[in-house]
Amino acid sequence: MFAKEVYINRRNVLKTKVGSGILLFLGTGEAAVNYAGNAYRYRQDSTFNYYFGLTDPDLAAIIDLESGEEIIFGNDVDIDDIIWMGPQPLISDKAASVGVSKSFPFAELEKYVSRAKAQGRRVHFLPPYRYRNMILLNQMLGVPFDRMRAEASEEFIKAVVSMRLIKEQREIEEIDKACNIGYAMHFTAMKMARLGMVEQQLVGVMEGIAVSEGLMPSFPTILSQHGETLHNHKHDGILTDGKLIVIDAGAESNTNYCSDFTRTIPSSGKFTTKQKEIYDIVSAANNLAQSVARPGITYTEVHQAVSRLMAQGLINLGILKGDPDEIVAAGAHSVFMPHGLGHNMGMDVHDMEDLGEDYVGYDDTYRRSKQFGLGSLRMGKMLEPGHVVTDEPGIYFIPALIEKWKKEGINTQYINFPLLEKEYYDFGGIRLEDDILITEKGCRLLGSKRLPITTEDVEREMADNSL
Repeated sequence: MFAKEVYINRRNVLKTKVGSGILLFLGTGEAAVNYAGNAYRYRQDSTFNYYFGLTDPDLAAIIDLESGEEIIFGNDVDIDDIIWMGPQPLISDKAASVGVSKSFPFAELEKYVSRAKAQGRRVHFLPPYRYRNMILLNQMLGVPFDRMRAEASEEFIKAVVSMRLIKEQREIEEIDKACNIGYAMHFTAMKMARLGMVEQQLVGVMEGIAVSEGLMPSFPTILSQHGETLHNHKHDGILTDGKLIVIDAGAESNTNYCSDFTRTIPSSGKFTTKQKEIYDIVSAANNLAQSVARPGITYTEVHQAVSRLMAQGLINLGILKGDPDEIVAAGAHSVFMPHGLGHNMGMDVHDMEDLGEDYVGYDDTYRRSKQFGLGSLRMGKMLEPGHVVTDEPGIYFIPALIEKWKKEGINTQYINFPLLEKEYYDFGGIRLEDDILITEKGCRLLGSKRLPITTEDVEREMADNSL
């Protein structure tokens, strides 16, 4: 938690960005794994945390935009709680610690909101993603469950996005810390990987580092020798000679800031010639993105510059044919990279995705494309100093997708289908991801050190793994 003045100032700024009514903040509660007393690891809602700094479960808050009044709702512990958890601060003390002078039991929240609604006041709420909060909104406001995203306050959403998207210096320092933990996770896996290991062994070590140095992994770890499956969470494979391991993982710091890295390493510690050829294209694309990302350019433009480089690389290998600009304009390269170059990152690894990707990564000027591949770009608008984004180009050979395009005659003039079928259907995929901060004149890598990025660097670090 930061100093209470940080949260006071954030709330004061927020009050100037939304017109009238009340702002309703719903924190998260614990969620049972298989019975009430056995819960998943608890994590506070990011927006509640951003404005109120309290990470306890079962809290809510109100900001009255006319009076400026701020209230925390939550319950003090009883003797049963004290027996199991020890003495806990009063809700009033917790509220005071973040500069809020009023607090009430949680049951008072529904009465407060119902009274405001009866007075004809606008109750602004954010799109809920937890069922408990959906039930609360239905009870308090009568919002149908299938209308909750549609009836969420666009004014409130845009105000939150405008503040959380541009990172404060204190936040950047916390993201740097999360990136250092992520570095340790990945570097350890790179040094440990040996033929015959089970993928799960690497995942366990990596997630252990995340928990021992921070709060937890920032998302479920992706580690697989089937890199053509973009988010493969199965970890039962045996590290096998000739295979590539795609490792996409990050850490969440104790202050709830995230990192997100991907590296692709050879199971044996040595790349084949064909693997090097594809890897070098992806590595060059990753570096290009960092060389051109800066204020005054959209991330869509960065994505397209990377796409042209990748298209030319695939042309050089005979996989694509034609002019790279025409290939990118047609979206033919997207059969090999069906996702966007990156996304915003902060207190959420996909920052504020709960509020709606188009509010976070796009705006009234820059709209999301409908083209396959480019339409999956989560961050497309103009870059500004303080943006934190991922840079994660990839090339994947997905037989089912290639066969679909071949059957439907999609971009056949650009794609060498016979070569793909003959030589690449068992290749897998490669993704290389770094986290970058947009600065006044360009960008910089987040974290103290960069993970090995070239084939030479990776092979050197893995050289002793077979001993």
